[in-house]
Amino acid sequence: MKPRVAIIYAVLLISLAIIVYLGIIHLLKVNEEQRREYLVKESVVLLPLPRIGDNVISVERALANRRSIRSYLDKPLTIHQVSQLLWAAYGINDVKRGFKTCPSAGATYPLEIYLIVGENCVKVNETHYLSAGCYKYSPRTHALFLVKEGDLRSKLAAAALGQEWVETAPIDIIICAVYERTVGVYGERGYRYVHMEAGHAGQNIYLEATALGLGTVVVGAFHDDEVRKIIGAKSNEHPLYIIPVGYPKQPYSIEEEDLWDYIMSMRKKTGLMED
Repeated sequence: MKPRVAIIYAVLLISLAIIVYLGIIHLLKVNEEQRREYLVKESVVLLPLPRIGDNVISVERALANRRSIRSYLDKPLTIHQVSQLLWAAYGINDVKRGFKTCPSAGATYPLEIYLIVGENCVKVNETHYLSAGCYKYSPRTHALFLVKEGDLRSKLAAAALGQEWVETAPIDIIICAVYERTVGVYGERGYRYVHMEAGHAGQNIYLEATALGLGTVVVGAFHDDEVRKIIGAKSNEHPLYIIPVGYPKQPYSIEEEDLWDYIMSMRKKTGLMED
C-alpha cells in the first residue's frame, strides 16, 4: 500500500472512531437526561431527581425573605420546582436509614403528603403540562401517584371556608397525619410530636418556596372531612395543613441594613442602649 493511501485510510479510521465515540457519549448523555427528567408511566409520575446546591440563596436570606403570600401570578410552576418543594417537605436525606428532611419523634414519620395540581399549572416542558388532579407523594421513590383526576382547587377552596388563594395558586400541598404511627409509640404525648413534625414540614416548604422565588402560606382553617374526601385520603389520614404555592404578585425582601436599623432602634427605645 502506498504511503499516501495508508495515510488516507488511517485518517478515515480515526474519524470513524471519533464519530463512534461521540455517538456513545451522546447516547449516555441523553439517557442520563431522560433518567433525571419527569417521566410518566400510567398513573405514576417519576419526578426529576432532587438537586442540592442549585439555589444561590443562603438559609439566612430565605429566612429574611420568608413571608405568608396569598396573591399569586397567573403563571405555571415547573415540574422541577414541584420536585424540590416535595423533597424539601418530606423527602429522604439519609439513604442508609431512610431519614427525611424534617425531624420525627422516633423516626415514626406519621405524615402523608398530597399535591393538588390545577389545569395547565405545572409545566413539564415547553409544550406539555402535568395533568390536573390530586397526587400522593412517595418520599422513597420521589414519585407522585395519581389519586384523582381533574382540577380540584375550587372544591378545596370551598372546603377551606372560601379562602381564594387555595384556588388561585397553581398547586396546593396538603399535609395529613396518621396519628397512630407516633401515638402508638409515645402515647398521648405523640399527638404533640405529630403537630411539631407538621410544623417542621410546613417551614421547610416556606423556605424552599422562598429560595425558588415562589410564595406560599399555610392554611389551617378548613373542614377536615371535606378535605379528606376531596383529596381521596384514607380514613386514618387527618388533614393538618393546606399550603398553596405560586409566584407572588408582590415578592417580599428585606435588606440587612434595614434589619440592623430596626434592632438598634428597638434597643434604644427599650433602654438597652443610649442614644
